[in-house]
Amino acid sequence: MVDYADMTLKVDTKNLAFKSNLVGSRNTIYKVKRTLPFETPWRTIQITDNAPGLIQSNLILNLNEPNKLGDVSWFTPMKYTGVWWEMHLGKSSWDYGMEMVDGKWTDTGKAHGKHGATTENVKRFIDFSAKNNIGGVLVEGWNTGWERWIGFEDREGVFDFVTPYPDYNLDSVTAYAKQKGVQIIMHHETSAATETYEKQQDSAYAFMQKYGMHTVKSGYVGKILPKGEYHHGQYMVNHYNNAAIKAAKYQVAVNAHEPIKATGLRRTYPNIISREGVRGQEFNAWSSDGGNPPEHLSIVAFTRMLAGPIDYTPGIFNIKFNEYKKENQVNTTIAHQLALYVVLYSPVQMAADLVEHYEANSKPLQFINDVGVDWSETKVLDGKVGDFVTIARKERKTDNWFLGSITDENSREINLDFDFLDKGVSYKATIYKDGKTAHWDTNPLSMEIETLTINKKTKLKIYMAAGGGVAISLKKKR
Repeated sequence: MVDYADMTLKVDTKNLAFKSNLVGSRNTIYKVKRTLPFETPWRTIQITDNAPGLIQSNLILNLNEPNKLGDVSWFTPMKYTGVWWEMHLGKSSWDYGMEMVDGKWTDTGKAHGKHGATTENVKRFIDFSAKNNIGGVLVEGWNTGWERWIGFEDREGVFDFVTPYPDYNLDSVTAYAKQKGVQIIMHHETSAATETYEKQQDSAYAFMQKYGMHTVKSGYVGKILPKGEYHHGQYMVNHYNNAAIKAAKYQVAVNAHEPIKATGLRRTYPNIISREGVRGQEFNAWSSDGGNPPEHLSIVAFTRMLAGPIDYTPGIFNIKFNEYKKENQVNTTIAHQLALYVVLYSPVQMAADLVEHYEANSKPLQFINDVGVDWSETKVLDGKVGDFVTIARKERKTDNWFLGSITDENSREINLDFDFLDKGVSYKATIYKDGKTAHWDTNPLSMEIETLTINKKTKLKIYMAAGGGVAISLKKKR
């Protein structure tokens, strides 16, 4: 989808049919304005005999042109932690407490002391990541402008993408991360002020290149500026694509949030590594409707995931977080959270919880330590849309396998056949499964961990609790 508007489907309830509808703009009568001749995007319909077949299809990806960037080895698939979830919980804030004086953000001595992206806090995440086989740390709220990032009519000119807050020493942090073998992931929240971002992109990406940062998470929260444009119209399709193409010139990979839907363009521009485009984990922290229901991701696996990688930010261990928000929780078990590292594909996978919550749960943390992000094979073993899904993936670097299965609000038993394993090889299987009393609402932390030796002839029956799951690491025995 290049220089075109996103297509949605309208439901004709009278005739029981779908009708295609392009996203337009209030600024023009045209939904798409192009000069002849031009090519329209592909539209695809995927039909299989069973739901797992949908996930195994590469149709959307392969309709795009081959790689135009050449070597992109400067980007490394990785797990990452970050200063993020604590802001959604209310433990800390994105903003520092600066004031605008004569058109410049100024520290007037009114800092509130709750700022999350401090040098000290980020180094704590770097230490944790280095210790637990996690390659990156995302830092949100590092730069000036967060005092006016949302809830304001005019947000153009608010953010600066090269100026840190006073309590964040970028030189110290990046040097410390390099020493520990950890990458800092840049964050560019635009607050949907597209003209400000476009003016600063070259300097922002060059700034990243200077500090050896190869991955950026970009965000577009709020109504698009200029007014009248929409996240999925032709104007924003061009903005997102052009940002990624420009980023590649500076060896920067893009993980966009509040994006257009994925259409396989990552084949042509492999630095388009992941994106949100899904009702993500953050809704569990603050949504007034109670967050994502237990069935949510057993639907997403067969819908949104068909379009491409998802930055869902899994791995919440403190399911209830009563000390921060008693009215909200994550509506899954902890085993379900572990399984998401295999069920959901992304070459960047966040361990989204707080350091202290992981350190208090070292046994399930081991799965996050072990699990891969870069796969050579994927096997969708079973599943039914909205009910459950079971996926196994082979890690490219080690040839170890990992399996994840999740269920909806209903408990169920699943039969696992390990016929996909390599012939003549024995594996040490560590199984992280729901306890007998586990339940997404009443007992989400109930988990049993079992170790077995298995091979391709092994068959197992596994119980998954309501809202639960199972995660299995399968390491080759040497």
